[in-house]
Amino acid sequence: MFLEVDVAEKKFPSVEGGEFVALSGLKFSVSKGQFTCLVGPSGTGKTTLLNILSGLDTKYQGSVSIDGKTPKAALPLGYMFQSPRLMPWLTVLENVSIVANEEARSEGRPEKLLEEMDLGDFMQTYPNRLSGGMQRRAALARAFVNQPPMLLLDEPFISLDTPVADRLRHLLLDLCQAHNATVVFVTHDLREAVQLGDRILFMSPSPGRVVLDKPVELARPRVSEGEEMETFRSQLLKDHPDILAGLDKEEAAIVPAHQ
Repeated sequence: MFLEVDVAEKKFPSVEGGEFVALSGLKFSVSKGQFTCLVGPSGTGKTTLLNILSGLDTKYQGSVSIDGKTPKAALPLGYMFQSPRLMPWLTVLENVSIVANEEARSEGRPEKLLEEMDLGDFMQTYPNRLSGGMQRRAALARAFVNQPPMLLLDEPFISLDTPVADRLRHLLLDLCQAHNATVVFVTHDLREAVQLGDRILFMSPSPGRVVLDKPVELARPRVSEGEEMETFRSQLLKDHPDILAGLDKEEAAIVPAHQ
């Protein structure tokens, strides 16, 4: 397997004193090129897990292996956060180029990616002049500019209008398939997970752990709100009626089945 995760325990200091257990007994593996979605309620430790996978957080009990190496020793990874995190004093092109390696620069990848994302006319524009969707496209270009073998995405399309978010999902899938990238994608939206994922891992409330590992065996491309997707989603909820809790109409909160 390309990615092996075995987090026995991850703790944080509690504001009330003592320690808060964010993750416990979290174990799964991901094959090369697989698009894996993580779904779970707020506070279940999904972002904490991405920080562990990226090597930003090393203070946990357990192990993570990426292509046989620790996250720190693994090849450079792409990480796209909930907010675009573009540097406001740099142009769009500079924001992408600043993380590009020598090979990416020599091949003109920053410019090519921005052209692919219809940002060719905005390369010299500063982020505050861009719409939210355009900023997300620039952030996606930055995450992919070095063609990383693994991409981590933390609710990257949250709060976007449906047509904009859907366009970005298709852009993401095209990039991933073109470069056989392994993806771990965090979302609260079950429909988004079904549309994007080869597989969905449902996480429990804290301490976070995987309570359901569901493959998505639907042909691509998948049409948002399409009949096949809706049938799959409905059957999933029928088979696992407790997988959702505290659900609003946008399906923004998902809680795994009771143990």
